[in-house]
This record gives sequence, C-alpha cells and structure tokens, in this order.
Amino acid sequence: MNLSVGIVGLPNVGKSTLFNALLKKQAADVASYPFCTIEPNVGIIEVPDERLPVLAAIAGTEKIVPAVVEFYDIAGLVKGASQGEGLGNKFLAHIREVALIIHVIRLFEDENVAHVTQKINPKDDIQIIETELMLADLATLEKQKELKGKVTKEEQSFYDTVQLLKNHLAKGLAAHSLTFSPEQKAAIAQLNLLTLKPVINVFNISEQQLEHFPETEKRINEISESVSGNAPYLSFCAKMENEIVSLSPEEQVEYLAQYHLQETGLNRLIKKAYATLNLISYLTAGVKEVRAWTVTKGTLAPQAAGVIHSDFETHFIRADVVPYEIFVKAGGWINAREQGRVQTVGRDYEMKDGDVVEFKVGV
Repeated sequence: MNLSVGIVGLPNVGKSTLFNALLKKQAADVASYPFCTIEPNVGIIEVPDERLPVLAAIAGTEKIVPAVVEFYDIAGLVKGASQGEGLGNKFLAHIREVALIIHVIRLFEDENVAHVTQKINPKDDIQIIETELMLADLATLEKQKELKGKVTKEEQSFYDTVQLLKNHLAKGLAAHSLTFSPEQKAAIAQLNLLTLKPVINVFNISEQQLEHFPETEKRINEISESVSGNAPYLSFCAKMENEIVSLSPEEQVEYLAQYHLQETGLNRLIKKAYATLNLISYLTAGVKEVRAWTVTKGTLAPQAAGVIHSDFETHFIRADVVPYEIFVKAGGWINAREQGRVQTVGRDYEMKDGDVVEFKVGV
C-alpha cells in the first residue's frame, strides 16, 4: 500500500515551497500571489529507511526498493471554498482521494509574501480551513437521498449515519469527533468525508523563529491546544528545507546542527504521518532486491503477504521471520537459520516494524 497525503492550507502559506523541499527539486511553481498552483502537483517520495542499504549489502544486491509516499500539492483554499470561492470545490475533490491531510499553517512573517487576509493569524487560518472542510462535508451529506419504500438493513444504517453526521456537523463539529460503530464506519466509507480524514498541522516558521525555537514552540503549543484539540502537529521551516536540497548529506547534517535539528523535515514529517496512520514497514531481503512494504500495525501475516501479491494471501502457508537487528547481527538468512534465530509463523502472526520476512505460499 502507498501512503497518499494532501498538502492543504490558505494561499501563500508555503505549501508549494514545502512540496518542493519534499521532492528535493523545484517540482511546483512557487509565487508570492494566490492560486499559483492550478492543478494538484503530485510527487512520489521515497521513505528514508537506513535499514535498506544495510540489508542490500548483506543480501549482495544493488536493487533497493523503498516504501513511498504520494504527496499532492493542492491549490490554496479560501473562505467560501465550499461554495465555489477561489478555486472552490474542484480542489476539495482532490483532497477526498488522500488518506491523510497535511494542513500547512503560516507562522512566518514576510512583507514580500502577501497573506490572503492581510494579517498573520494562525488561529483564524486553521478555523477557516476546518470550517470549509465541514461545509463541504455537509454539502455531500445533503445530497444523499431520503429512503423510500422497502429498504435493506445496510441502507437504513447508511441513512441513519448520514442524519447523525448532518446534525453533528451543523453544530460546527468535525466528523472525526464522533464515535462510530464498525457498522457505521463501513456504511459511510463510500462518502470519503473530508473531516473524517486524519490531519497533521504543519506550522511553517521562519529561520529567525527557528533560531528562537523555545518561544516559537510555546506559541505553537498554545495555538494547537486552542483550536485543534488532539491533532498531531510539527514545525517546519519550508524555506530552509528547500535551501538544503542542494547540499550533500554531510553538509545537511552540519547545516541542521546550527538549529539544533538532527534530521530533515522530510524525515520528521514521514515519521509523523506513519505514526498518525498507524503504519509500519516490514522488509524483504534477497539477491533480487531489498524492499520495504507498508502495512497497518496489527496486520496478520497472510494479509501482509497479500501486499506483495493478492495470490500470496490466498495461498499463504507460513512465513519465516527475523527481527532486523538479529538478521543484521547474524549476517543473513543462512546464518540466522543455522543459529536458530528464524521464527516460523502461521496465519495468526501479527507483523512488526522491521521484521525481515520470507513468505511460503502454495503457488
């Protein structure tokens, strides 16, 4: 499975600058006026994983296939977007296709970059976007037809859940703040509601704010607690991240150290995205290739095998599993087996992050 992420926010908050930094190249137009992004820029980003080169050296292969994240840079939303203001519903439709929303919020001051409301007010900016997403969801719910005649149990469940959501959203409350039964979740999954999607708030700060990070962090915490409840968040100097793209890995480490940072914003963002979506990576290591495979935490071995190929789930027999650290210490499959470090597991085995796996299937 690939992780798909939509980058959203008001115009000129730094979405495209962040996108460029993530892509490690100037893949999107960046301009100091609203709506410079006309179509959603899509980028496939490799997930940094320092384990893969180590496994490749052990397996004797040069082919490394990391997990990837699909990033969608979506044009800036404005107040009234749900009714067609700015570029309107066209871009709200793009957000419906992603698994996770990254909401970029402007904290930086720059007189050369216009703010769509002419003032830097992160709390208002967050509320504008959240309100537009809720209004868009309400519009989707209003389109659902009333029940007539004889209906199935599933149709009744869908209709009842829609009514519940309409009443909830009408109070200014996002769909994710409701508690759903498994049946209700299944009933409304087809609607792809925006406010049911997990969100990470990314506060785009300046280099000066990064230099005085304790004060900046305190402000971010206060903003987050006042408007976003338990939404995960992080700070990110998109301008700086974009500038270090051309540096060597060693130079990047030295540059980041100036700001007391140990890793790039890309790494921190992907780790936060994986944690938010409850994702892990298991690994395969052979002469043909070394590869990372993304699954949800709690995935059982047959379903994990199905990520490689659907037939693998159907014809699953068993799996040989070694934790990454043990596999590396042993020096590969042969030694791990000789040392009795390989665990043979069945259908009820729950995959763990960093498991090195060989599946046995009857095909």
